[in-house]
Amino acid sequence: MSHAARVLVLDDDETIRVAVTTALRADGFVAEAAPDGTDLSERLASFRPDLVIIDWMMPGPSGIRLLPTVRAAGDTAVIMLTARDEVDDRLRGFAEGADDYVVKPFTMAELVARSSAVLRRRGRLPQTVSVADLVVDPDAATAHRGGVSLELTATEFRLLQLLAESRGRTLSKAQILTQVWGYEDYDPNLVEVHLSALRRKMEQRGPRLIHTVRGMGYRLSEER
Repeated sequence: MSHAARVLVLDDDETIRVAVTTALRADGFVAEAAPDGTDLSERLASFRPDLVIIDWMMPGPSGIRLLPTVRAAGDTAVIMLTARDEVDDRLRGFAEGADDYVVKPFTMAELVARSSAVLRRRGRLPQTVSVADLVVDPDAATAHRGGVSLELTATEFRLLQLLAESRGRTLSKAQILTQVWGYEDYDPNLVEVHLSALRRKMEQRGPRLIHTVRGMGYRLSEER
């Protein structure tokens, strides 16, 4: 990838716009935001986003009505944000050209991870994620430390992939449960059990990379 992936966020809720762009920039994306689709064609031409994150319901043309404008601008990925979670709504979004569909309320970690996944599928992000001597390959579902393969279960790999793609940011147990297991009402001890097993395997090959942030959650980074 010759440049950091560029993401345009369209949402009339200022709190969401600020939170999303802040999370994206913290993860290395170049992000811009706007409250609606005013001058969207010009904005797309000047900013040239790799991904547009667009709210379904906005003043003026709705996000779903703006999708053809985005599609006409080039090979740009689209993630729809919406409170509409009916199957028919999702199918309509995909039929109109959305690559993914995130239902409100959502966590920033989920949206950033989904953004990375969409861009990786389109070849706009490196195929692997690296932190220190750790290399995670989401497509091959493999992980290596110092060139040596880590023998992980499917759940351990999903957990490591989430932490790696959110590298440097602290994820709560609820965020991890939602991303890895699909919902929050599992026993939080499940996270601790799988994290402990994952840590043991990783630390056989090198220094600790998964850190506990007391009272907040877990973070994968070189620094404590």
